[in-house]
Amino acid sequence: MAIIVDIDVELAKRKMSVGEFAEAVGITVANIAVLKNGRAKAVRFTTLDAICRVLECQPGDLLRWVSDDPDDL
Repeated sequence: MAIIVDIDVELAKRKMSVGEFAEAVGITVANIAVLKNGRAKAVRFTTLDAICRVLECQPGDLLRWVSDDPDDL
């Protein structure tokens, strides 16, 4: 199972830089990179709430599930 975080898609739609986004959300650029690169093991709801508030989106706009099982394709 893989959860993909599509922050970069939402940032591009809004023409917002990662630095601007990080400052508005209140997390580091490094932590945003962890989310974008699929290395995050968890996301706090408070962080997800802040991300959604800044991007004016729903959690489903940011997160999607992709199966690791080739039979699911």
